[in-house]
Amino acid sequence: MTKMPDATSPADAWGAAQANGEEAAARRGRANDIRATLQDEIETGRLRPGAPLDERALAARFQVSRTPVREALQQLAARDLVKIAPRQGVTVARLSIAQVRAMLEFIGELEALAAKLAARRIDDEMRAMLDEAMARGRHAAAEGGAAEYSVANAYFHEAIYAGCRNAYLAEQIRQARRLIQRYRVKDFQNRTQIARSLAEHERVAAAIQAGDEEEAAHAMQLHVPAGTTGFSEFLAMVPMSFFESDDGESS
Repeated sequence: MTKMPDATSPADAWGAAQANGEEAAARRGRANDIRATLQDEIETGRLRPGAPLDERALAARFQVSRTPVREALQQLAARDLVKIAPRQGVTVARLSIAQVRAMLEFIGELEALAAKLAARRIDDEMRAMLDEAMARGRHAAAEGGAAEYSVANAYFHEAIYAGCRNAYLAEQIRQARRLIQRYRVKDFQNRTQIARSLAEHERVAAAIQAGDEEEAAHAMQLHVPAGTTGFSEFLAMVPMSFFESDDGESS
């Protein structure tokens, strides 16, 4: 007579399911942590556009199996931050020159709207925030370098986002700036760039504090390198290897 396998008790089945669920949750947690780290490195330019990402090397770096690494890379691909190509592996995603220009135009319009709204809604609190932002910028320009001025620059723009009093608009700008940041790694690399940025900040801040909506918007549009001259200067500082051609090949 054939011996029937022992029946699994409901308690055992529940325990096995719980263990499997906990293992899957732990793997997802590791994948999310890896994705967050790599996303930050991509967005800040530490991992350059076109840089290869090897699953085995990443697994060794994060001391995990290749499964959570693969899941993290798939998450990054869904965010258009990496490119997964059959037989070619995984690389940090490149944008085309046309895409970068379109994004800068988009950011310029949103930043101009934020400045316009900040001028419309100016009050004593906002004036104080702008005064503090400009003081930080002047100090960083005089005493610091690229890193210090970059922090002061971010503070200035965040002051305007707060002053526009439109949280949805502010978040749209932040998201767009994160996507383009890896192409702006050469910002503030010399005193001339810093001095120009500070002078543009002075013009934007003065217009906002005066409640001049149109001038605030116009000054901010000139500040973002989306126009013909500004974009050409911006493009000259970015390695061509960072870009993908319109047909999907690297430049």
